[in-house]
Amino acid sequence: MTKDYLKDASLQTKVINIGVDTDAAHGSVMPPIYLSTNFSFEGLGKKRTYDYARSGNPTREIIAEVIAELEGGAGAVMTASGLAALDLLWQDLDRANPIAPAATPDPTAPKSKRVVVPHDCYGGTQRLLNARHKQGLIECVYVDQSDEAALSAALAEPTALLLLETPSNPLMRLIDLEKLIKLGQDAGARVAVDNTFLSPALQNPITFGADYVVHSTTKYINGHSDVIGGALVCAHAADVLPMRWWANCVGATAPAFDSYMTLRGVRTLFVRIKQAQESAQAVAEYLHNHPAVKVVHYPGLPSHPQHDLAKRQQKGPGAMMSFELAGGLEAVKTVFEDIDLFSLAESLGGVESLIVHPGSMTHAAMSPEAQATAGIAPGLVRLSIGLEDAADLIKALDKALGRLA
Repeated sequence: MTKDYLKDASLQTKVINIGVDTDAAHGSVMPPIYLSTNFSFEGLGKKRTYDYARSGNPTREIIAEVIAELEGGAGAVMTASGLAALDLLWQDLDRANPIAPAATPDPTAPKSKRVVVPHDCYGGTQRLLNARHKQGLIECVYVDQSDEAALSAALAEPTALLLLETPSNPLMRLIDLEKLIKLGQDAGARVAVDNTFLSPALQNPITFGADYVVHSTTKYINGHSDVIGGALVCAHAADVLPMRWWANCVGATAPAFDSYMTLRGVRTLFVRIKQAQESAQAVAEYLHNHPAVKVVHYPGLPSHPQHDLAKRQQKGPGAMMSFELAGGLEAVKTVFEDIDLFSLAESLGGVESLIVHPGSMTHAAMSPEAQATAGIAPGLVRLSIGLEDAADLIKALDKALGRLA
């Protein structure tokens, strides 16, 4: 439980202090890791708080409390990956309470399996959605979430869930969260927002009315590229226990060690984000002025079409960006052959800077037609800016881009 003196503290203070100095047994300042798979009963029929680690674990409970507090939610479910967190959403589209003795669907819930999703969503999300669609678990409908008319048309049919991503991956397109969340809810849908790209340090969708927030905690929340994990944050208290039940039922809960590592990583979230986005701004400005670069997608640039929205909706532009090389795919190959400092690797949000080619890496699960529709050009490059000195990052890019002259 959050200590009383933390209730009015800033999020930066809370993320460091939740769970600290709560060990009654030994006075450990930092919460210990509980690796035990099972917990003893006090006696026959006398169960303690925890019995089996898949169902509940003290270490996992602390990181869940931290994430829920950061997002302003009623509770969070920690999962084995971001996609596992996302997959929980389809389990309860009829809003039946699986914990009740006779679970019946919520009569106010849409009689629909329809899920409306951004056409340019993360490639792994699209792969999962397409698979669930083929299974008949959901009816997946893709739409350009920046086209309000198209989104309204998609929501005209009964819809169970609207999934939003902002900024989008990899083109950094923004949407007006408050407006689109209301649009979805007015149509009778629950609304979930994937907040991985910005983290709770820079954006809090629940403050704009979202019902759920999804994270790949692998990224900024852990921040050290050494743990796979996810989180589903519920805005409404009534949703927390059902979602935890489903996570336990399908075996999606996060292991204790991964929970411990994520808890250790999240303590420095705010200082990491501050440094990374300062460097990202400098890198974006450099790329914007480079003759080999056709366009830079970064909300911190005045040239970004939703620059004003970013200033209004986000607490900062973040440390993710993409840019398109004028020379197309051949230019990408040339740059990647001679890039220093940036690791050619997928994922994002770690202390190290990464460079990827979305078309053949992060979004390879999308067909060429789907990539073209989403605006993912062959010459598109995505950067995750880490904690290196900005001058060194620019020097590395300048050397590689210099080969295109």
